Amino acid sequence: MIALSLAEIADITGGRPHDIPDPSVRISGPVVIDSRQVEAGSLFAAFDGEHVDGHDYAERAVAAGAAAVLAARPVGVPAIVVPDVEKALGALARAVVERLGTDVVALTGSAGKTSTKDLIAQVLQAHAPTVWTPGSLNNEIGLPLTALRATGETRHLVLEMGARGIGHIAYLTGLTPPRIGLVLNVGTAHIGEFGGREQIAQAKGELVEALPAEAEGGIAVLNADDPLVRAMSARTKARTVLFGEAEDADIRATEVRMTPGGQPAFTLHTPTGCSDVTLRLYGEHHVSNALAAAAVAHVLGMSTSEIATALSGAGTLSRWRMEVTERADGVTIVNDAYNANPESMRAALRALAAMGGAARANGGRTWAVLGPMAELGDASLAEHDAVGRLAVRLNVSKLVAVGGREASWLQLGAYNEGSWGEESVLVSDAQAAVDLLRSELRPGDVVLVKASRSIGLERVALALLEREGEGADR
Repeated sequence: MIALSLAEIADITGGRPHDIPDPSVRISGPVVIDSRQVEAGSLFAAFDGEHVDGHDYAERAVAAGAAAVLAARPVGVPAIVVPDVEKALGALARAVVERLGTDVVALTGSAGKTSTKDLIAQVLQAHAPTVWTPGSLNNEIGLPLTALRATGETRHLVLEMGARGIGHIAYLTGLTPPRIGLVLNVGTAHIGEFGGREQIAQAKGELVEALPAEAEGGIAVLNADDPLVRAMSARTKARTVLFGEAEDADIRATEVRMTPGGQPAFTLHTPTGCSDVTLRLYGEHHVSNALAAAAVAHVLGMSTSEIATALSGAGTLSRWRMEVTERADGVTIVNDAYNANPESMRAALRALAAMGGAARANGGRTWAVLGPMAELGDASLAEHDAVGRLAVRLNVSKLVAVGGREASWLQLGAYNEGSWGEESVLVSDAQAAVDLLRSELRPGDVVLVKASRSIGLERVALALLEREGEGADR
């Protein structure tokens, strides 16, 4: 964060200094909400959470080097006391971003947000100093914390924005107003909370509504291949740039193909030229993500060849998202267990099928270890059934459905599509899946692990890797 005095922070947040001997002391370190992450000169923001009250850790934070605490009440150490810590954090983030004048790129979508954000970050970092959302900290707390990591050297600030209802993205754009807004897709993630895809589109489109007009430099980057996203051009005064495989897309891909190992390759076309790209990521769905990243880089001034080179060198920054690890015995584990919705589940299965081509040539099999997808509401049975059916259509060798009711729907879909006997199995929990896989895996097998985050199915992938000396702390 740019250096601000405690007096300045109090003025920005509407707070009052408490037990602060010298208000001119400057915050020179990061803003953190975990006392274990405190560095010298930090500002510790004390949140009263569901399980832990940060105010109880204020003394520890100051002892570790924090210059002060942003708190809702006096805590016995130097503090700026505010009515609402979350709103104060947001106000501080907005003030810092406005003072920096950095280019803010915001992105949202039903699927692929974090993977695309990671691609954008790596491409732009090759161009100029860039700060981006770590992992998927894309909510009212994570977004300002990310923005407050920006310094005077930061040229690009890339912010992922999530939404669980109408108005959420509008609120986030108010904290850090973007100049460039990217909408990836409108799918069925959280459809049980929104009520339908039209409502999801309404929420995602709040991003382009928040952009400045074209004359003021506003740019809306929209997916030309998603009709609900393309239609958002009517909701913004910003300039519209389309990406996708559609012929009228400004940034598009042709000659899309898969390498023998399941990694996509294509020819990237921009208004200034074309260049070949071979991604290090797995799955054809990453072509759209890469085009979105290319569109952002293009409007920020990078050449087509620079973009292609950066995309071809980009990897996975966030854990448990198509993490591919080959064990010493030749078994490949694909840990995509961070989260799941119908769109990402289908994409992961197709990626597994593509990787399976090489596996089968060497006598290996493909395993889909799948758990429930959350927050689908009335569509849950149909969506789980459809995923089970797709696993059969893609000729996945083994489906392991993990969990209760929703998992049984996955297996039911596979059964109804013509899979029975040993081709699919229902197990009660992650440990049962681990026990099954440990007894049956053989060299050359490829194992995909995927479910909604709340299920914790990453334990399966980590357990299988721990057997080879690799665990959660690797």
